[in-house]
Amino acid sequence: MSVKVLIVDDSALVRQTLQKELGNDPEIEVLGTAPDPFIARDKIVSMNPDVITLDIEMPRMDGLTFLRKLMHHHPIPVVVVSSLAKKGSEIALEALQLGAVEVIAKPGPSYSIGEMGIELREKIKSAANAKLDKKLSRDQLNSVAPVATALSKTTHKVVVLGASTGGTQAIEYVLRQYPKNGPGTVIVQHMPAGFTRSFAERLNEICKIHVEEAKNGDTVTPGKVLIAPGNKHMLVKRSGAQYFVEVKDGPLVGRHRPSVDVLFNSAAAFIGKNAVGVMLTGMGKDGAQGMLKLKEAGAVNLAQDEKSCVVYGMPRAAVEAGAVDHVLPLDQIASKIMELAQSE
Repeated sequence: MSVKVLIVDDSALVRQTLQKELGNDPEIEVLGTAPDPFIARDKIVSMNPDVITLDIEMPRMDGLTFLRKLMHHHPIPVVVVSSLAKKGSEIALEALQLGAVEVIAKPGPSYSIGEMGIELREKIKSAANAKLDKKLSRDQLNSVAPVATALSKTTHKVVVLGASTGGTQAIEYVLRQYPKNGPGTVIVQHMPAGFTRSFAERLNEICKIHVEEAKNGDTVTPGKVLIAPGNKHMLVKRSGAQYFVEVKDGPLVGRHRPSVDVLFNSAAAFIGKNAVGVMLTGMGKDGAQGMLKLKEAGAVNLAQDEKSCVVYGMPRAAVEAGAVDHVLPLDQIASKIMELAQSE
């Protein structure tokens, strides 16, 4: 059963490129294209696609306005295709808050059409599996309170967290509950380059704990969260008593860069029993084998439960691999992290 897609973009070249890239996958069928939201609206009604790709900057009606109306009147999984410019990435994050389930960058000097095609096909399929009713509203996120004003003692535990589809909101939900001196945390969220910086900056504005996009050599310490840059792998390593991250290029691992498996494998090797592994919502299996190595190294691992996931793919794979100690709803994960961070 193929995933039926409608492409919405004002650029004829982009429409043609996306159509060609999606046409390379027998599991995807492009029903048609639309140059603006008004034509898209009519085609959605007549064609009933499973997923639409949506440009943000378009004539007659901008993508955010269209997305807001679409989610209100005719909810459908949306993959936003946006520019890598800072403004483009900030708008794309806003689109995720309005109900889009995935975001992808348009091809550019550092991001080839081939790489975009691989990622786009993956994101189309994950969007088709998304449960839109599990996406958190802005009001739900704004009402989240910290689980503690501060931890009672400095923790040497390090949290390693992986997420994909639906993960930007799930990560925000968890980090909003962190106290200022919460455990050092390193995160891989499947996201294009450029978008991760805007994501980290936004989280830093709204969370008590400090959040930033990781740079090579950054130390992992209590009170700091590091998010892997899009299109780079991130590993955590140790020098004496100090943990630090290595941010590097490399081939796609399990079709991903950054890869959760790469992060978790490094944590198993260098942190071991001082790690807390966390797997949140996401499509596919990335991180399952790395999480198993973490468990074998003595870490305690958590996974988000199916009921609260936008896509129960990555957590399911980790559970089925025997890598998970606690399966919890999203609203219990932060408190469990804090409990484990304070344990010896």
